[in-house]
Amino acid sequence: MEAKKTISELHEEHKTWLNKLLFYKDELKIMDNRILEVARKNTSKEVQSLTDHFNNQLIIQKEQIDILSHDIKSHESYLNAAVIDNDKGIYNEIFLDHKKHRESIAIFEKLFKDLREELIDFLSKWM
Repeated sequence: MEAKKTISELHEEHKTWLNKLLFYKDELKIMDNRILEVARKNTSKEVQSLTDHFNNQLIIQKEQIDILSHDIKSHESYLNAAVIDNDKGIYNEIFLDHKKHRESIAIFEKLFKDLREELIDFLSKWM
């Protein structure tokens, strides 16, 4: 049986997730700067290949952040429409938990952590 939550609980999770995604987006900018720094200092084919790899990974992560943000904002719009349709008792009403969003965020965070660790190893070797 799927968990159920109030609209306020769902809204708070949306805010938390969107703030986390903004943080990750900022962290991607820092990572990108570090990769550029290494690329400028090291022009070997090995380093260029690795910097290309990391740049591609950052692009993928940026796209995932955009997709997740869009999905969360769409769900928030759905909840806002529910409030407009039933503004009196909506805050006591129970909604299905947004399990899909929670799983997507968890997967993203794991992949992001793995990328960060891989990048730190790379940077420690080449900076």
